[in-house]
Amino acid sequence: MATIETSSAVLCDEIITAIEDIKGEEIVKLDLRNIDNSVADFFVVCSGGSNTHTSSIAQFISKEVSKKLHEKPFKTEGQQNAEWVLMDYGSVVVHVFQRHIRDFYQIEELWSDAERTDYEDTI
Repeated sequence: MATIETSSAVLCDEIITAIEDIKGEEIVKLDLRNIDNSVADFFVVCSGGSNTHTSSIAQFISKEVSKKLHEKPFKTEGQQNAEWVLMDYGSVVVHVFQRHIRDFYQIEELWSDAERTDYEDTI
């Protein structure tokens, strides 16, 4: 969970910056703060083009957030096969997908009542 000094919005912005820096694709921020019984304040969803890219995105997020905000995820899952890497920062949950896995699960549709912000690809 984010410390008192690091709000969930600041943490979310830093995660998105890291994803943009490493050329993550189709970045979406879902603001869950106005949804009853939500599991986090924000979901950040992005895609990578391969196992290597997906894994690199997750590793870069962890490194940059740790370096800049001194925050580490409570848990990271899926790093071994890198089709869907989930990083749980408590107030922010990051989903790094390969495109075909993201298309299959359509997580953005599951949380369609959240406020959605799409970010332009920088590739």
